[in-house]
Amino acid sequence: MRSDKIKRGLERAGNRALIYATGITQGDLSKPFIGICTSFTDLIPGHIGMRRLERFIERGVAAGGGVPFIFGVPGICDGIAMGHTGMKYSLPSRELIADMIETIIRAHSLDGLVCLTNCDKITPGMAMAIARLNIPSIVVTAGPMMSGRYKNKRLSLVRDTFEAVGRFKKGEITQNELNCLEQEACPGAGSCQGLYTANSMACIVEAMGMSLPGSATALAVSAKKERLAYESGQTAVNLVRRNILPRSIMREEAVMNAVIIDMALGGSSNTVLHLKAIAHELGLELPLYEFDRVSRQTPHIVNLRPGGDYFMEDLDAAGGIPAVMKRLKDVLNDVDTVTGKRISKIARESVIYDDDVIRDFSRPYHKEGGMAILYGNLAPQGAVVKQSAVDKKVLKFKGLARVFESEESAMSAILSSKIHKGDVIVIRYEGPRGGPGMREMLSPTSSVVGMGLSDEVALVTDGRFSGGTKGPCIGHISPEAAIGGPIAIVQNGDTISIDIPRRKLELKISEKAIKERLSKWRPRKPSIDSGYLKRYAEVVSQASDGAIFTK
Repeated sequence: MRSDKIKRGLERAGNRALIYATGITQGDLSKPFIGICTSFTDLIPGHIGMRRLERFIERGVAAGGGVPFIFGVPGICDGIAMGHTGMKYSLPSRELIADMIETIIRAHSLDGLVCLTNCDKITPGMAMAIARLNIPSIVVTAGPMMSGRYKNKRLSLVRDTFEAVGRFKKGEITQNELNCLEQEACPGAGSCQGLYTANSMACIVEAMGMSLPGSATALAVSAKKERLAYESGQTAVNLVRRNILPRSIMREEAVMNAVIIDMALGGSSNTVLHLKAIAHELGLELPLYEFDRVSRQTPHIVNLRPGGDYFMEDLDAAGGIPAVMKRLKDVLNDVDTVTGKRISKIARESVIYDDDVIRDFSRPYHKEGGMAILYGNLAPQGAVVKQSAVDKKVLKFKGLARVFESEESAMSAILSSKIHKGDVIVIRYEGPRGGPGMREMLSPTSSVVGMGLSDEVALVTDGRFSGGTKGPCIGHISPEAAIGGPIAIVQNGDTISIDIPRRKLELKISEKAIKERLSKWRPRKPSIDSGYLKRYAEVVSQASDGAIFTK
């Protein structure tokens, strides 16, 4: 066993003394040492229920014949960090999490790993670490939140709080109604109720075969989730005994399964960044255009919020990701999973309980998948849009640029009613380097929706969007403004053309004018010039490469 490095041999007497100090017995030295990496924190609703899940994982590890060791990594709640400087730290935390797990596992020579995770950057950070370490591992996602309730209507975070800000400014709801929505939209533990980034990543990890079937959708407060946690602990020990390594599961075919299922679900656009980062850790190529190729071939068959009206609880009741696999069985690659079953067997054994939540190919919600990759003189290296959340009336959009140098300045203009029909809001210097940290723009996009402008204005940025964003919102524009990408030289009043069906994003000025403006462009002084974000900006790649470290 890998842990023999710290517990076998005369020269390890001191090591063993310290291990005994943790309370284990002499007999435990012959058992696999299993790390339980938890992102429990009181700060994140998606993680506050993890203490109980940790207990069930521990029980499972012990029942399987292993010795459990819990250690922690930090987490950021994107919703709480949204709209201010805190969001600059969200994407960069992904790299910190991967590095911390690598450090603990290798320093203590653990035999196996259970990752207990849930929210936006934590799940991909853990998946990156698993890919890098390549020791027997399994992922337990802590589960979605139940829908809220107000006036007998189901509520979700984005539609009923972030978008409610615009509705309040427009005079559609009162202060009392806004207060009630704030208190009722999020009724307890779990990741936000729609197919936002946290739940998108949970589905992707299960699609890659690294979680037990049903793990992605089982609600955070359910006994079903606790049973899955227990079984995952047992499975981790079994993986160690059989020496089943992540790279034998997370093969190129499994990564492509994740892309296929992501497109069928209409997941968050952030999954592009995270899947590319995971693929990089696996030593695999995952070009940006592959997402678009798969999207053109994969119908959108599950329509959860923000684009649709269903919730994660509905997808779970309909059969979860195994039922989605059943729909997609003819296009998925038949690969192994941590269960020992192949994808084909999981799909064959699953049941689809609701034909509207998980539609068949004859009547998809959209003929193409959830995302589209756009190119053009404004985004030579690509940009990303969640096309399943764009009304068909604005799949093509042409308007005049309203340029803002930060998210805050754009938000101020939106709430001051200074944005009008036909405007294309341009938010720049929010990319991986320029932000630094590539902030999400949920506050501006939600306010636009809440004020009734979602089909009348567009938004383009070198930053990114929450999985809760809807409308013609184009993110991940590469190259970003901070390194002299064309978005840096857009001027107020320029015409911008968006054509999602043709995958085009164009600044309607001449090539000569673009070259002249770029020749006069000079880099801006970094907005943050100290600490971790300074170091992050110096080594992070462009969004088109997954915002990974280049050094």
